[in-house]
Amino acid sequence: MNQAIIVRETGGSEVLRYERIQTPKPSKGEVLLRHTAIGINFIDTYFRNGLYPSPVGLPFTPGAEAAGIIESVGEGITEFEPGDRVAYVTPVGAYANERVIKADRLVAIPNGIDDKQAAAIMLKGLTAQYLLRRTFKVKKGDTILFHAAAGGVGLQVCQWAKSLGATLIGTVGSEEKAKLAQENGCSHTILYRKENFVDKVQELTNGKGVDVVYDSVGKDTYPGSLECLKPFGTWASFGQSSGPITNFDLSQLSKLGSLYAARPTLFTHIANRADLLEMTKELFDFVLKGDVKIPVNQQFALQDAAEAHRTLEARKTTGASILLP
Repeated sequence: MNQAIIVRETGGSEVLRYERIQTPKPSKGEVLLRHTAIGINFIDTYFRNGLYPSPVGLPFTPGAEAAGIIESVGEGITEFEPGDRVAYVTPVGAYANERVIKADRLVAIPNGIDDKQAAAIMLKGLTAQYLLRRTFKVKKGDTILFHAAAGGVGLQVCQWAKSLGATLIGTVGSEEKAKLAQENGCSHTILYRKENFVDKVQELTNGKGVDVVYDSVGKDTYPGSLECLKPFGTWASFGQSSGPITNFDLSQLSKLGSLYAARPTLFTHIANRADLLEMTKELFDFVLKGDVKIPVNQQFALQDAAEAHRTLEARKTTGASILLP
């Protein structure tokens, strides 16, 4: 029997229940996938607590990214076969031993990348890709402010931005996290609990500001993030770990220098399979070249998903965290 984490009502980590479920057989265009590693992300907590409505309603299985081995394929599948190592990112459904999933959402894992790395890179790595290569195309000489630079996305962005020749300023919550971010390519770190990040950014940039702010924190970093930008700079808000922004004032963009604001999501960027494959290829190439390393710093058993969520929400994690079925 298959085992999975089920959410029957939204709420705190206590609503994550480890249950036995029946695994359906794959239909046309689908495969049955046995998971070997499952990524843990803040978006999982948003679906769990109801901040984001589950796209499949209640009950549902959370989890956005995973890697595994194809057990069987449905009718019409020619790109994959049983035994293939694959990975994916979808809004929900990953916290399970096995699942049925549409084949067009899968990508083959290349040799040189193991399953734990693949499970930790699909959402976070592709997020780094669309932030750096699509939302604001970073080039040599650009200066970036990245909030939560020691997190799963942050460490990958630090490495990738450095390889592109950019200067990255990162906010972090502790000296330990500052050291980790610096080891991964962050040029300057700001301890946001002790320092005013707006003042520090202006100091580090000689009053010029940064070209782009990547902000997954939300309420606690708004509107300060806008005050860190150069004229015509870009604020990319892609998460809300501290809570949603409810007082956004469009006129601030003009007052602070004709700024641009974006609220991108990964699932829009990868809705088209050709885009998914192109983005994943660039990401995997960077990993295989060694430009981006995948630090999997926390591992939990699948049945301990509630503990994993509590640890993540307490901001006690660094790098990537995974569940092992």
